[in-house]
Amino acid sequence: MHPSLASPAWPSRLVVQLDAADERTRALLAEISPEQLNWQPQPTAWSVGQCIEHLCLTNEHYVSSMSKALEGKPFGAAPEIKPGWFARWFITSFVEPSSKSKRARAPKKIVPSSRVESSVLDRFLCSNQQTRELISRASNYDVNRIRFKNPFVPGIRFTIGTALEIIPIHERRHLLQAERVANLPGYPK
Repeated sequence: MHPSLASPAWPSRLVVQLDAADERTRALLAEISPEQLNWQPQPTAWSVGQCIEHLCLTNEHYVSSMSKALEGKPFGAAPEIKPGWFARWFITSFVEPSSKSKRARAPKKIVPSSRVESSVLDRFLCSNQQTRELISRASNYDVNRIRFKNPFVPGIRFTIGTALEIIPIHERRHLLQAERVANLPGYPK
């Protein structure tokens, strides 16, 4: 069986969300100095740059794991992504930018470095481009059935569709965090 000619709607929706994240990040990092990029409001709080690097690391790990999971799977597009109850709970509880979301420590693999270079913008844009390419490839598969080994939480196996939904939501969360940092008193001007 070959990929169908009719594409589902979810890839376009996710690409639009990634495009919006790219624009927000470009605006946030436009003409930012290394001091501003790395300023932390508290020693335990992330800087603007650390928020963006965290997103890069997350995307890179997710894309790699999901790409491997697609290998050798039969074609058969899903018309829409349908996360299960656990995935919906996880997204609502830990990923969505909301006052109701729980805070959790980032797994070691995606903890940003203590000092972030200005190349983080290019890295972020590249990670989103790799995510777009994965979305395009995954649109030919039933992303609601193919599970992958979660690179952050052993024992939890999300569907590829769930992880593709998580990426732009996770980006909104940490872009909002970075924008808040850039507007705090004490932020270098």
